[in-house]
Amino acid sequence: MSASDTLAVNVLAKIEEQIDRTLHLIELIPSGKTEWRPHPDSSRVCDLLGHLLECLAGFCATLYAAKPELLVHFDELRELPVNHCCGTEEALTRIRHYSFHIKQGFDLLDDSDLKRRVKTVFVSEGESVATLLLRNLEHLINHKYQLFFYLKLLDVPVSTSDLYRFK
Repeated sequence: MSASDTLAVNVLAKIEEQIDRTLHLIELIPSGKTEWRPHPDSSRVCDLLGHLLECLAGFCATLYAAKPELLVHFDELRELPVNHCCGTEEALTRIRHYSFHIKQGFDLLDDSDLKRRVKTVFVSEGESVATLLLRNLEHLINHKYQLFFYLKLLDVPVSTSDLYRFK
């Protein structure tokens, strides 16, 4: 079987697609609107950007749990803040940085690693690496859509093609 036919390669491709679309949406945020929020009780755009960093950090944490030898690649990431008010330039730079490390992690992963169970703070008996990666992907997709919705409310002309990569 070719390397492009592996499940791990296909999961990475979907993660990379979502990262690409997230970066695209961030680039559409109007200048001076990072403090904007749709409602007094909602997150500001800058808070959402900081939370998107946590989404990406989640992939790295999962990959590290699956392959502890990745510490050399991921140790620096542990010190970086997430869930903070973040500007667009910081978000773009940091997401690209996380993306680089996610690719490095997947370079060491094979399909058998996806079945391995790892302990988490949420499930002490552990969950499969595949489940954790899919949960992180869902988390990223949900907040990518939140950003899309914010852009709509800011009257930015976004459409379905901004959410999905059509091949």
